[in-house]
Amino acid sequence: MNTIETIEATQLRERPDLRPGVTVRVHVKIREGEKQRIQVFEGIVIGIRRGGPRGTFTVRKVSFGQGVERIFPLHSPSIDKIEIGRAARVRRAKLYFLRKLRGRAARLREKRRPIKK
Repeated sequence: MNTIETIEATQLRERPDLRPGVTVRVHVKIREGEKQRIQVFEGIVIGIRRGGPRGTFTVRKVSFGQGVERIFPLHSPSIDKIEIGRAARVRRAKLYFLRKLRGRAARLREKRRPIKK
């Protein structure tokens, strides 16, 4: 392992297993002057770019009828935590087609959960 990989390995954070089509709540630390607060961004993961410490994931939500996408670094210290919600059944790695869809057409089919006895 060269020195760059050694330094990057120390910066890795433990994150949940993210997949395209999963609804997530990303808790982001926001600095406003001297104060720091946590802001929640909730939406659907439409793409993941792997790459160790340089990996990112894109989250899309619709806010007041306007589509908003935000790209988060996966191992950033500014991310407090990531909560996973519902999972959808998707057949693609990148869900960019959701950008063109509106309303009910933009909904994804929910993944079936196994029945527990």
